[in-house]
Amino acid sequence: MLDSVKPDISKNHLFGSVMVSYGVSCIIPRLGEVYRGLFLGKWENISRTTVIGTIVVERIIDVTFFAFASLVSVSVYSGNLYEEIPWLQTLLVTGFGFIFFAVVIVLLLVKFQRGFATILVKLSAKISVKFSEKLKSLFETLIEGFSSIKNWRHVFGILLGSLAIMLLYALNTYVGFFMLDMHDAADVNFAAAWIVMTISSFGSLIPTPGGLGSYHVLAIFVLTKVYGFDADSSGAYAILTHFISYVAFLVSSVLILFYLNLQRAKQGLPKETFLSVLKSSNTDSK
Repeated sequence: MLDSVKPDISKNHLFGSVMVSYGVSCIIPRLGEVYRGLFLGKWENISRTTVIGTIVVERIIDVTFFAFASLVSVSVYSGNLYEEIPWLQTLLVTGFGFIFFAVVIVLLLVKFQRGFATILVKLSAKISVKFSEKLKSLFETLIEGFSSIKNWRHVFGILLGSLAIMLLYALNTYVGFFMLDMHDAADVNFAAAWIVMTISSFGSLIPTPGGLGSYHVLAIFVLTKVYGFDADSSGAYAILTHFISYVAFLVSSVLILFYLNLQRAKQGLPKETFLSVLKSSNTDSK
């Protein structure tokens, strides 16, 4: 998505910003996405507001894929998943409604950017002319992030990458069954892992640190209600899989930040910390 903003963007910086985002979100929910934009903007010397705009679009894409993944879960389940999980159908209808609304809003903002900018300037100018100019600049850079998908090559890359991510999530869930020998207690396959993955992922919608608690409740619910596992093994599965990812995110975020700062020091560039990235840069004031 950022290819249209800066074609030669560093893959190390992209990866590093994502891992820092995960690490921060394990402590303070949702704050990680903000730090992702702040760090990447600083590292690449591009507008942090534009980066955050692409993250907003990315989140809409993520929710859309998880919604469709849930529909796949309904189709591959041997029984009626809507009967097993009564709230699932309502949640999906609400989710697709939100997706439609969000997409329409983004498209309108991109299409009628000048009109919205003019309205913002007129309203904010009543408070301060200087403030209205800054608000207009902020709005324009945000819209640049919203409109980062420029061609079909970008669309194809996003679709292919998102599908690969979903399959890897499901594979991660599937491996968890074997870690606790749950495959000996019941007939679990990749389809079961897909269903557990999609339903438990709804826990990420609840703003808890790293999905703490919300993931556990939903994972245990699916394993016990849908697949008949006992509460003890289901709880052990939820705790173990969450603990591994939680620790991995925290440790990797610290290590990647340390590594990237070392690389910057070798190039004569200043190190960036969780405090330094809060300061505005030239690219954000343009």
